[in-house]
This record gives sequence, C-alpha cells and structure tokens, in this order.
Amino acid sequence: MRSNSLALNDLRRQLEEAALRTVPAAVGQVSFGAPGLDAALGGGIARAALHEVYAPATADLAAATGFAVGLAIRAAGMRPILWVRQDVVDAETGRLHPPGLTELGLDPGRVLLVRARDAVGVLRAGSEAARCPALGAVLIEPWGEPRCLDLTASRRLSLAAEGSGATTLLLRASVSPPPSAARTRWLVSALPSQALEANAPGDPVFGIRLLRHRSGVAEGEWSVEWSRDRQSFQEHAVRNHRAGATGGQDDRHRADPDAAPLSRTLVPFPADRPAAAGGEEPGIRRAG
Repeated sequence: MRSNSLALNDLRRQLEEAALRTVPAAVGQVSFGAPGLDAALGGGIARAALHEVYAPATADLAAATGFAVGLAIRAAGMRPILWVRQDVVDAETGRLHPPGLTELGLDPGRVLLVRARDAVGVLRAGSEAARCPALGAVLIEPWGEPRCLDLTASRRLSLAAEGSGATTLLLRASVSPPPSAARTRWLVSALPSQALEANAPGDPVFGIRLLRHRSGVAEGEWSVEWSRDRQSFQEHAVRNHRAGATGGQDDRHRADPDAAPLSRTLVPFPADRPAAAGGEEPGIRRAG
C-alpha cells in the first residue's frame, strides 16, 4: 500500500462500483445453524450490526478468526467479504492462508483483502466498507489497544453497518474489551476436535462465551463446531450451558479431561511459507 489515503480512495472506488452491481441483502438475523444457540439468542445475531469477537490470548486468535469467518460465511451468502488487516498482524501471527480459508468453506476469491499500516487506517477502511451494501460481511482486524478504537469509533461502525446491512465483525486478540456500541461481544477459544476415521483431524471446535448482548440476552457459554460441508455451526457435546444455570448435566455431554487435543484443532490460517510472487496470497484480491 502506498499510503492510507491512496488506498482509501482505491477502496472507495471499488466499493462504489460493487454497490452499483449488487442488490442489498435483506436485513434480519444471521443464524448460527445450531438450534440451541439460536434459540438462546432469539434466532441469531443481527445482520445489520457491529459484533465483536475477542481471543483471550494470541494463541487463541486462530480460533477467534475461524469463528468470525464462519459468521461471515453465514452472513454473506454469495456476496463478497472484505477483510481489513493491520500490517503488524501479519508480522505477529502470519499472513492469511488461502488453503485454510478453503478448508473452512470460504472461496479465497470472494475475499477482498485490505491492509493498513496503523489502526487509524484500519478503522477508516473498515468504516468505508461497513457502509457498502454490496458486501455480505466486513472483518476488521486491528492490533493491540489503539486509542482511536474508542466508543465513538465503535458507534460509527455500528451506524455504518445498520445503514448498509453489511454484517461487521471486529476481531481482536489479547486485549481488555473497552466500552463499545457493538450489538454483541464474544470471547472465543480453541477446543479439541473429535478425530475422524484414521485419526484425521475433525471439524474445528470453538469454546464461545457471550459477554454482552445489547438486547438483554443473558451471558452464556457454548461449545460449537463448524461444518465446512454444511457451512453451519452445530452444538458440540462438551459444556454447553447458560451462565448461572443450575443442575447437573449428562456425563455423555462432558469432555474427557484426559483426552489430549488433536495436533490440529483448527485449520491453520497463517502460512509458514514465503508469500507468493509479488507479495500477494494466491486467490485473495487486494484493494489498493
């Protein structure tokens, strides 16, 4: 990227062109596809809204990313997904790995990747994208705890998503959640997956906790797995419960505490290989 301003102009032009070609998606809810979770949330999460996904530690960022990608797939349908990343995320965790996205059921060719040098650039690009009704979902990934990402900034993102109908997901790792206008806030960590035949790694499993819901839904905690074939979440029989619930649970729905995690809980996103020629990931379009 030559500069944030030049990249932002390029992004605006591409979004305007996409908006002319696309009919806005219907406003409503994005269901998880997991009946128990959807029922607890009243059908799912709001489509035209800002939602936050947190990883409690950097090691959980792959899990939080997988969960956010699953939500983006559910929200976007066949529409493109725009992903805004701060450059330092690549340096800290690795670049997005197109084969990993494919393993989750997301065609990398549908991802429009935007990089910015700092959090200010990430928020500017994310705000522009969140206003575009042609996009099915927007993923915004800053790094650390920038001062610019305050309550006012989250309100701008929230209003942009409400106006366009584009589901907007703010993805963050190892930070203390600040005040925010996001509709929901989730904490996501990795859980062991269940092996398939021949001890092949199974579907990715996430431990998710609803920290806040602006519509008054109580905190809750669930274990869900993502099915690439169904492009849907489903309950994983480990520790699904609502916060504050009483009473025991059937032992069949408890994880074996002695069971060792598989060596690959999640499809890897970062690539531990050199970037493709020209510095671009194959199959991912880049704005700017």
